[in-house]
Amino acid sequence: MRSSPKRGPGTWGSRFPWCWSAPPSNTFGRAYNFLMIEVAALLFALLGIAYAFVGHKVLMKLWFPIFYLGFLIPLPGWVIDSFTQPLKILVSDIVTWLLAAFGYPIAQVGVTLYIAQYQLLVEDACAGLNSIISLTAVGLFYIYLMHNASWRYSLLLLAFLLPIAIAANVIRVIILVLLTYYFGNEVAQGYLHDFAGIVTFVSALLLFFLLDQILSPIRRRLTRNQPEDHHARTA
Repeated sequence: MRSSPKRGPGTWGSRFPWCWSAPPSNTFGRAYNFLMIEVAALLFALLGIAYAFVGHKVLMKLWFPIFYLGFLIPLPGWVIDSFTQPLKILVSDIVTWLLAAFGYPIAQVGVTLYIAQYQLLVEDACAGLNSIISLTAVGLFYIYLMHNASWRYSLLLLAFLLPIAIAANVIRVIILVLLTYYFGNEVAQGYLHDFAGIVTFVSALLLFFLLDQILSPIRRRLTRNQPEDHHARTA
């Protein structure tokens, strides 16, 4: 009897479509300036090559690193715009309400803030979308390393990422508005503008880590009950 050729972990019928469809997709994305398609095609090609050599069992064990590579795929412009504008309006509303509650002479028209003789525009960087994506990436990595055993507690922590990111950007805009009010527009738009962004992002990360410590009793309870739930399902 003639022996069949030795095959790798991935079958030929399933490995080739992954690799063959990636180059034309990547070329299309590069030619028409669709960065999302270009990067996604490259990642799918790498995934197909990895499947051809190690098979699906190894890839299933590496599900989180593979999922994490998705943060390398840039969002299309229309998705960014659809989220940015509502976030800008939300941040502007909260900043105006808070400063007005403390007696500051502030008014708002859309995403434009008026305080004393100064006019400030809440730009896309202050909307918080970049902070939300960055905090989600860092938060997911932190949760995966520290709390991979409890998926329910992981979901609980993830639920706090969005309000933390919005709160951080509200604080950033408040700082810039107060700097403009007390020291002038040149001070707020100079070095302190970028420095305020760095400080608020680091503060949001520290707040996320602090929240994890505050919720530690809930984490221990969920982790303790998880083996019981597992035994109940397998019984």
